[in-house]
Amino acid sequence: MIKRFFGIVLLIGAMAACAGPGSDPRPAVDRSYTLQSLNFTATPGLVVSEANNYYPQADIVWRGDAPGPRIAQIGAMFETAAARNTSVIRGDTPVTVDIQLIRFHGVTERTRGSIGGVYNIIFMMTVRDARTGAVIEPARRIVANLDAPGGSGAQALEAAGRTEKVEVTDFLTATLRNNLI
Repeated sequence: MIKRFFGIVLLIGAMAACAGPGSDPRPAVDRSYTLQSLNFTATPGLVVSEANNYYPQADIVWRGDAPGPRIAQIGAMFETAAARNTSVIRGDTPVTVDIQLIRFHGVTERTRGSIGGVYNIIFMMTVRDARTGAVIEPARRIVANLDAPGGSGAQALEAAGRTEKVEVTDFLTATLRNNLI
C-alpha cells in the first residue's frame, strides 16, 4: 500500500513537471484566415517509447494506434484536425500552418488502466500566407494538455466509442481552431 502511494505521488509530481511554462502569447493580429493546408514535421531526435511504465522518460508516448510509426500517426491526427477546420476557419486570408512537434506524451496502457494522467502535447506553430509564403504569425510554442481518465473512466469512454484517438483528434481540432480564430 505504501509503495503504491509513493508511486502515485511520484507520478503526479512527474506529470506536474511536464506541464512546463505554457504557451507563448498569441500575437495581436487580425485573424480572418481561411485554413488551406497544414505542414507537419517533428523535431529531429525525438525519443519514442513503447515501455508500459506509468511515466516513460521519452518525448513521444502514444498508444491510440496499433504499434507502428508513432510520429507519422501523430502527424495524421494533426492533418485530420486541420481538415476538419477547413470548413470552419473561413476568412479573407488563405493560410498554411506549419506545425513542428516538440513533445507528444500520452498515457501508457498501465496508466490508462489505473490512475489516468495527461496528454501533454507541445508544438511550434507558424502561420504563413498561402499565396506568398510570407510569415503572418512567427513560430510560437503551444502547450496543450488534455486530461486522460484512467480505470473505469477510460473503460466507459472506450465503451462509448470515445477511444484515445477520437479524444485526442477532437482535442487537436479544437486546439488548432482556438489558435487560428
